[in-house]
Order: sequence, then structure tokens, then C-alpha cells
Amino acid sequence: MIDVCLLGTGGMMPLPHRALTSLMLRYNGMNVLIDCGEGTQVAIKQQGWTVKPIDVICFTHFHADHISGLPGLLLTLGNAERTEPVTMIGPKRLEKIVNALRMIAPELPFPIRFIELEDERESFTFNGLRINAFKVQHNITCYGYSIEVDRAGKFDVEKAKMLEVPMPLWSRLQKGEKVEWEGRTFTPDMVLGAPRKGIKLTYCTDSRPTKGIVENAMNSDLFICEGMYGEPDKENKAKEYKHMTFYEAAQMANEANVKEMWLTHYSPSLVRPQDYEDKVRDIFPNTIVAKDRRTTTLLFEEGVQ
Repeated sequence: MIDVCLLGTGGMMPLPHRALTSLMLRYNGMNVLIDCGEGTQVAIKQQGWTVKPIDVICFTHFHADHISGLPGLLLTLGNAERTEPVTMIGPKRLEKIVNALRMIAPELPFPIRFIELEDERESFTFNGLRINAFKVQHNITCYGYSIEVDRAGKFDVEKAKMLEVPMPLWSRLQKGEKVEWEGRTFTPDMVLGAPRKGIKLTYCTDSRPTKGIVENAMNSDLFICEGMYGEPDKENKAKEYKHMTFYEAAQMANEANVKEMWLTHYSPSLVRPQDYEDKVRDIFPNTIVAKDRRTTTLLFEEGVQ
């Protein structure tokens, strides 16, 4: 399962009840942060979570509302006596930009590992969690992220017995290991059925609608997408500044066959985004106009063989 918390839903500038964009995930003892706008630390504290286990920080792009909270977060991690490495993923120049921000946090007790994205799509796996980065269309280089957890096929006890697979090896094969035992080689495909449906979350902000977003969000359990403007007359402004309207996001959710969509990254001028929820649901019924710290837990589907 993956715990998901949309820490902040604001774009451009923080408001008294709307922190800037940030998403936090918890999976298998590891925490992943996507973007780190101003107010991220406060939102984590308000949620009752903690910053110390953050192992991976992904950045969509380097506009201030997506990265301005990083120096303070690094200082807090240092003060928490963290010594384990932190991995940062983001567009080219990531290391240069982060080191510039670290002028106010020059000495940290932990190393930072930088992964700079260059290709249209790149993929990385951490502790069983696969992070897929894909380019979107903003006025500077920007990436979206799909987060996936695969699920192996069901263990076939009868087949294992028929093939005389020693019982001490069952758990290792179930974990995907290849095992040598008394001159024989046992592989997971000998005792596992077809892979079952896993968990998938897709996160995208600061972009025009693109075919690539739809492709990468396809069949997501949760699609968290920018909705900069809810007002129906703001489509031209969205096009000019390379953002999205609620209705464009909803159309992509439909095309990608996602289970649920949360809107986020609202313009400061959009005082009551929830006023437009019904109109968006006419396009994609399972839409949530999210508020700060909206939380859910994504689970494997029961009964899926």
C-alpha cells in the first residue's frame, strides 16, 4: 500500500489556508516527496508525519513555488541528525540549483545524490517503488511522475509440490529470487501465476494537456493533476502561460481511464475552486477539487488474481 498526502495545493504564491505545491508518499518504510514549495514543512507537521524518513525528493521543475521550501527542509533534516543519503531527481541543472539554495544550509550531516533527467522518459526503482519521470509542456523544462508498485502473480502451491520445489525456497521464489538448490535451479516463473494488478499514481503540474500525460497516467488508481483555472473563460490564459483548466485536466482523466482525479495547483485568484466541482464532474465524475493535506491510502485490489 502507498500512503498519499497532497501537502499543498497552491500555485504561484502561498495563501493563509493554501500552501504551495507538494506531495508526500509513504511506502515500505520509505518516504518520497514530489516538489517542495513554501509551507511544505508546516504541512508535514500538521499532517502528523515527519521529515526524517524522506529518502527521495523529486522536482517537476525549478519555478520557485515548487522548490522554495527546500533549504529549510534540508536544515530540518540535518537538525534531526539524519546521516543516510537523500536522492534528488529533477531536470538538468538540478545539482547547480540545489547547491545555490544551500548557501544558507552549507553543512549537512548527510550526502545528497543527484539524478538529472535528460530524456523524454526515465525510470528508477527504490525499495520496490518505481518512479517514472516523463516530460510535459510548460514554459521551462518540466516533468510529471508516475509512481508504481508491481504485484507478482499468485503462488501456486500445487504446482510447487508437483515440481518438487523444496518448501524452504517458497518464500524466496515468491519474492522474485532465482535459487540454486542441490544442483537444481528454481525460478519464480515456475511457481507464480501471471502478474496481478499493482498500484499506480500519476502526478502532473504546470503543463498544457499532452498525449504523453495521458499515456503515462493510463489506468492510474489516482491522477493528481494541475487545475490552475476553474473559471470557464480562462482557457486562453491557461494556453498563454502553459497551464491547464479544470476541464482540460478532466478530459485527460477520461482519456487515461483513471479511477480518481484530484485537482491541485490553483491560481491565487481562484478563491473558491470547489465552486466548479460539479461542472468538472460532468466531464469526469470521480473528480475531487482537493484541499491541502488531502490524504488517502492506495491498496492492492482484493480478489485480483
